[in-house]
Amino acid sequence: MASDNLNDDRDDRTHTDGATRTDGPARTDGRDGTDEAAATAGLSTAPAQDEEGPAPERPGEGTAVPGSFGGVRGPGAAGTARWLGREAAGWTRWMWRQLTSMRVALILLFLLALGAIPGSLIPQSDVNALLVEEFKADNPTLGGLYERLQLFEVYSSVWFSAIYILLFISLIGCIVPRTWQFVGQLRGRPPRAPRRLDRMPAYTTWRTDAEPATVLDSAQRLLKRRWFRTAPAPDGGSVAAEKGYLREAGNLLFHISLIVLLVAFGTGQLFYSEGGKLVIQGDGFSNTLPQYDDFSSGSMFDVDHDLDQFGFTLNEFTAEFSREGPDLGTPTEFRADITYWLPDGTETDAIVQPNRPVHIGDSKVYLLGHGFAPVITVTDGQGRTAFSGPVPFLPQDTGLTSTGVVKVTDYLDENGDPEQLGFQGFFNPSYAIDAERGPHSTFPDPDLPVLTLTAYHGDLGLDSGIPQNVYQLNTRKLEQFTSEDGEPFRFDLLPGESIDLPEGKGTLTYESYQRWATFQITTKAGNGWALAGSLAAVVGLAGSLLLQRRRVWVRATTDGAGRTVVELASLGRTESARIPHELADLAAALQPDAPLIPETSETSESSDAADSADSPESSESSGSATTAESPESSESSDDQGARA
Repeated sequence: MASDNLNDDRDDRTHTDGATRTDGPARTDGRDGTDEAAATAGLSTAPAQDEEGPAPERPGEGTAVPGSFGGVRGPGAAGTARWLGREAAGWTRWMWRQLTSMRVALILLFLLALGAIPGSLIPQSDVNALLVEEFKADNPTLGGLYERLQLFEVYSSVWFSAIYILLFISLIGCIVPRTWQFVGQLRGRPPRAPRRLDRMPAYTTWRTDAEPATVLDSAQRLLKRRWFRTAPAPDGGSVAAEKGYLREAGNLLFHISLIVLLVAFGTGQLFYSEGGKLVIQGDGFSNTLPQYDDFSSGSMFDVDHDLDQFGFTLNEFTAEFSREGPDLGTPTEFRADITYWLPDGTETDAIVQPNRPVHIGDSKVYLLGHGFAPVITVTDGQGRTAFSGPVPFLPQDTGLTSTGVVKVTDYLDENGDPEQLGFQGFFNPSYAIDAERGPHSTFPDPDLPVLTLTAYHGDLGLDSGIPQNVYQLNTRKLEQFTSEDGEPFRFDLLPGESIDLPEGKGTLTYESYQRWATFQITTKAGNGWALAGSLAAVVGLAGSLLLQRRRVWVRATTDGAGRTVVELASLGRTESARIPHELADLAAALQPDAPLIPETSETSESSDAADSADSPESSESSGSATTAESPESSESSDDQGARA
């Protein structure tokens, strides 16, 4: 997405022997500048940014509008229409370039992450509608503001969708042209060697008695063995090579992976389903909508057809806890043994554990929580059974101190009149009581399972049509039972014990207790694509960071003394200390086929004269582009090949 421009004017010129000389800036005029521009072209697929500006005003043709893309506005309605067309096209092109720039893409990514924060902190309607309603009731002013800002539906809100779609368009608008540009580079040939190789950041040269053609053939074989793409010059005087295409491929792969992740995220939001179910040990569950305690799904999920057909029975739930040492009370095992069945009648035993779901079709069954359900029997004032069965109590702490509610609707009082009863209280697996906490549990295992309740009679409010939480008791229209001394009627029971309700209202028996477990059944679309996109993004990012695009040129020519002058130069897309080291390795590997001729004062002077005759420009920039000799020649007795 970024315009990764290469700096052509480099002040630090590096030899392959590790020494560095400081030259003047590279010439950009004439043939040399053209050659160097061609040498650096194509090292990046970042799109070039064209300069926009109004067309110059020409006398008699109209009025120039300052700051406009339409330029000169011609006279009459036709001139105005043409100007408006150019203006609209200019603004469209400008907005498109801004949208596909790296700066805007990073801003959109930041806004996307910022917009997800309210979705984590504020209750969401599609996750827990009851919690949203409670928040609105407790905070009417803030709740109204949040509702206007769509903060209760963050991920389906207009503003979050706009950020998401703009980021999607930005990535596509950046990737498509760069992909075609990169394909063109793969099909092309490395650019020919510039006329002045000594202007490249890494450069070395030496003289040899080997023929130029032999040197170039050896250099081409050597470069191919090191995975360079090579291309000999049409005149046969040089070889161009290029390596590191995987850097741009990694860059494109990373950006494509982001699109895959966005598509996977969007697909997952549209086609997902997620529901929770509390199952008491011995009971079962069928994967139909009425069976769920809570359920949410994407807008494209068809509940009637997309829910997998299966069901399961909770045969046994096992929970074990540490009973000694510093880990006292820490869970050591949670396991739900289930038997699930499919439409064809096949039954399969399975074990569900935390973070180890059971896969049934496209659905996953997760184990989320557990607790206790006291088995309670209530008889009414006529002596008949008004209620009987297990009632789940919800844990409140690590000791599984649990709260719950018993609602008895089918009840007749001592006079035979219909009435309703309500009980609320605690179930404590390991009962204890103190002045600060009251009844509570000291350990999560049922060492002393005591049921503590208070009783009410009256109207539970279930006939009003307003939905109620099954784990809460609305006491607004209820009257609390009192004991003979006028105190609220509260009682503690052990398994198997019963108590008579005041005023002949019946009895309540605490039969026993059972364990329950909560399961989450999910169907997630796009998870595979999200995983593949994440892995591809890591691979692409590693390639774009660790690899480097670079070019190498080898030239072999004959000097005035009849010897072959070998020149090697290298250029990278970005500055890197590895470029000169790599060129040094190439030069050392090439020397067996192009052995170095030690320099003498006579040969050095004749060579310098020949170079001056061949390159008049060198006299114009004396001292700025001095040819660097090889490391061996710099150690000769005449100490030629200066090092800066």
